[in-house]
Amino acid sequence: MTLLEELQLLLSEDKRLVSEGKLLKNKIVELALKNDKDLIKLLLGNKRIKDHFFTKVDEALIFDREKFMKFVNNKEFLPDSYTAFKNKIGLTADGNYIAQSKEVVLSWPYKDCILEGGQEDPNEKRKEIFHNEILAPDEIDRLLEPKVFTNFKRIDKDGEHPVQEIKQTDNLIIKGNNLLVLHSLKKRLAGKVKLIYIDPPYNTGTDEFKYNDNFNHSTWLTFMKNRLEIARELLRDDGVIFVQIDNRELAYLKILMDEIYDRNNFLNMVTLKAKASGGVGQESYIFDICEYILIYAKRRAEAKNNLPFIKTEIDCNVMKQYNNVLVNLESEKYIGSIAGGKVKNIKIYEYKDFEIKQLSKDEKSIESYYSYFDKIFRTTNPQGGLLKRIMPYIPKNGLVSVEYQPTKGRRAGETYRYYFLNGALIVWLKDSAIKNDVEKSVSKLVKNNNLWTENLHQGIAKEGGVELKAGKKPEKLLKKIMDMATDKNDIVLDYHLGSGTTCAVAHKMGRQYIGIEQLDYGENSAVVRLRNVIDGDQTGISKEVNWQGGGDFVYCELMELNEKFIKDIQDAKTTEELLKLWEAMKRQAFLSYKIDPKDIDKNAEEFKDLSFEDQRKLLIELLDKNDLYVNYSEIEDSQYEVSKEDIELNRKLYMEAGY
Repeated sequence: MTLLEELQLLLSEDKRLVSEGKLLKNKIVELALKNDKDLIKLLLGNKRIKDHFFTKVDEALIFDREKFMKFVNNKEFLPDSYTAFKNKIGLTADGNYIAQSKEVVLSWPYKDCILEGGQEDPNEKRKEIFHNEILAPDEIDRLLEPKVFTNFKRIDKDGEHPVQEIKQTDNLIIKGNNLLVLHSLKKRLAGKVKLIYIDPPYNTGTDEFKYNDNFNHSTWLTFMKNRLEIARELLRDDGVIFVQIDNRELAYLKILMDEIYDRNNFLNMVTLKAKASGGVGQESYIFDICEYILIYAKRRAEAKNNLPFIKTEIDCNVMKQYNNVLVNLESEKYIGSIAGGKVKNIKIYEYKDFEIKQLSKDEKSIESYYSYFDKIFRTTNPQGGLLKRIMPYIPKNGLVSVEYQPTKGRRAGETYRYYFLNGALIVWLKDSAIKNDVEKSVSKLVKNNNLWTENLHQGIAKEGGVELKAGKKPEKLLKKIMDMATDKNDIVLDYHLGSGTTCAVAHKMGRQYIGIEQLDYGENSAVVRLRNVIDGDQTGISKEVNWQGGGDFVYCELMELNEKFIKDIQDAKTTEELLKLWEAMKRQAFLSYKIDPKDIDKNAEEFKDLSFEDQRKLLIELLDKNDLYVNYSEIEDSQYEVSKEDIELNRKLYMEAGY
């Protein structure tokens, strides 16, 4: 029984709501608006109805009156009645387009729907079913219920191996519909992911977003919304999401993300130079060379985006004497050495929003760069005293500073800092120059901004040993993002994985990763690329991070149910093959209620008279699209033939008690 049927049956128990055997919808709405006690009591008496129309807040149950009235006011339970706006896409506030309001949201056909988005072949065109969130909760619940995974394998430098266990720290590469995988991973990953980076289809008309729908723009927005919503639940409170896009959908995506992530959590938008300037062949008034990256925090206050941030604090009670060179960053002048006294707790700051760049030819000719450094390092002993005591605490990678304040003497209360690059002492000057005391070289310390014009894409064609035309992202770009947003062992997620750049960079940088891809790229897949990384791939950022190979990851796939039959139907060559598949479908598949399967058996000759393509379409139409994969709740049902090994590994993946 559907939720609609169950509600109708329940409401029929209230005589006030029935006349001549029919429900009085106006009366139902009237009583709902009044929060009628008897109506509320009736609804609370049915667990399924209560779970759908009431929200628990602490110990209280809150009646979602608006949701209830939308449900009972619906006149037709049909796909084309799913939205109040059938033909318009635009900015709305309180249901009115471009109204005077502080809050502006994006409205489009099927906004209140779930789109499965099950395309698996880059050249495939699919007609997708839109499930309305209010009117089709049963279908949506079944569609998004956690799924069974299969075909597990662990891949390392020695090849493929059977998976014996699945650890919390394992890297995962998962093949299958990313919406269903994200919902399936919710129990495992909710609140644990530090960085999400996605490079979704841009909806250019020529990319891989090929859903055969009259509302292509609306379809794309629905597709994005469904996935961004569940992705947000997986982020840590201090997590961030980077979404790369071009100018066609940028404005709409920005408003969509304002709505899902809250515009107050918008951190910035990067303009990225993605192509060489100028050129022939692009028919455009202005040659298009830029892409954009929208950056949002889950909770801005937790995201620590105002770098630098404190890495650690050191107790200085044991440090009573020191004799050291001091650089006062307030006045940016060398002030000599101070002996004796005490200092307050030392703070070590880590910087992620800076880059070290070589000086230009003109800058190298400036004498002041060198004379200033020579004065400091020639007349002092920067490695003595206090620094010797704290060197064990200083990270060996990246840019950090050590801050302290004397509590006695003529400089008491002033703040002093030392800067270290990759564990070596440097000094930061007001003109942003730095000197590495080990390498005796001078460079620039440049703060990141939101215009990335460096040639990050140069030479990416052969990166990772895979190719992906018009979609591959450079490893330098992902390294820059991970340097800004993550630390070692943080979890990185990419659910539009493509050729696997995100996971390849995460692997080389010591981050844990989860990659999801539903399209089949064959020899250019992320699995092929990660095998190369494990074998010691020296392209991309490998030399920069001194990558030598090693590590492993676990691969698995969604276990297909009706999806397998769809593939078999598409691969069939004859009517006889289709009829054999039909017999198997009657035994094992979930069939749609829209067509009576007996009609095919009764009219077998008419079926044979159809064109072969129409025979295929009819059999595919018979399959319920909400049961394309095996639900985890039915993993032990013998009809699905899930192996004992897969059952145990799924239990571990879902972190069941005892596993």
